[in-house]
Amino acid sequence: MKIKLFLSALMLMVGTLTATYASFPVQRTTPNNTNTTVVVENQEDELSSPAIAGDGKSQVIALGLTLFFLVGVNGIHRFYLGYTWQGVVQLLTFGFCGIWTLIDIIRIATDDLQPKNGSYSKKL
Repeated sequence: MKIKLFLSALMLMVGTLTATYASFPVQRTTPNNTNTTVVVENQEDELSSPAIAGDGKSQVIALGLTLFFLVGVNGIHRFYLGYTWQGVVQLLTFGFCGIWTLIDIIRIATDDLQPKNGSYSKKL
């Protein structure tokens, strides 16, 4: 019974997170005084911080955070690379029981998973 309650609460949280996330650019049209329409596009990154925008991400550190068992399944490497939303989901699901973590180890080692705003400054 406790497991069902826990899983129900977990699915509710994950469902709430995915329902509020827009994976496409949001465009708003506003009329101005000259009978033309101006398109305003939202340029803010989702859940971003000044630390994410900084350069100098190391592939070695990202791989080390992933390989360290307690940190890897908690998605700390996703926060380090700037993928905050994915880090939160990975934190709540324990890396989908480690499967997502194994995939991330392979993607970081093969240079497929890059930082959100650029590339690694230090590579393997």
